[in-house]
Amino acid sequence: MAGKRSKSSDRWLRRQRKDYFVRTAQKQGQVSRAHFKLEQLDRKFKLLTRRSRVLELGAAPGGWTSYIESKLSKEGGLIAVDPLLFTAGNDTEVIIGSVGEEAVDVQIASAVERLVELDLVLSDMAPNMSGIRSVDQARSMELADVAFNAAARWLRRGGGLVLKAFQGEGLDDWVAARREVFKRVVITKPQASRSDSREVFVVAQGFSGKRDPIVGLV
Repeated sequence: MAGKRSKSSDRWLRRQRKDYFVRTAQKQGQVSRAHFKLEQLDRKFKLLTRRSRVLELGAAPGGWTSYIESKLSKEGGLIAVDPLLFTAGNDTEVIIGSVGEEAVDVQIASAVERLVELDLVLSDMAPNMSGIRSVDQARSMELADVAFNAAARWLRRGGGLVLKAFQGEGLDDWVAARREVFKRVVITKPQASRSDSREVFVVAQGFSGKRDPIVGLV
């Protein structure tokens, strides 16, 4: 006999059934509603071209991956990284592991070398939620540092970085610091991101080429 669902599980299921982007993703055969978040960011900030060379961090379950693949021609390239297995096309270089780990970074560096340089680093990484706001916020900012360090290491001059973050302590100061390295840095929330969520996205464009990583995360 199946166990009884918790009240929180029931609320989540009801919200999923009512969510426009969840229903649309299912109808269109998309991997997840995350597809629409990146689509909206791309339309607003013109992130991707047919020739873009992209590093995607936090790729599972593949919602962003499928959108990126749909935008690229054979002249572009995608390296997608996540500790979990995820859906990806044959032309995407899949790396299973966590960016920042030495063995994984060696694989990423080798893949980037084959692409010559990167135009864009995308990160949909998020911490495992503890339910303690201060802890989750700190972990989110740590992941922002990891994504920035990847950009500082592999991004071409003039390239861009887009990452998921949580609105809260430390984010505004983090964004201000990134303005020393990128020509334009903004915090935005696409329509497909739930209004009751603290989830936002940082879009940084026009990388200066400064390669100094954040101290402690080399």
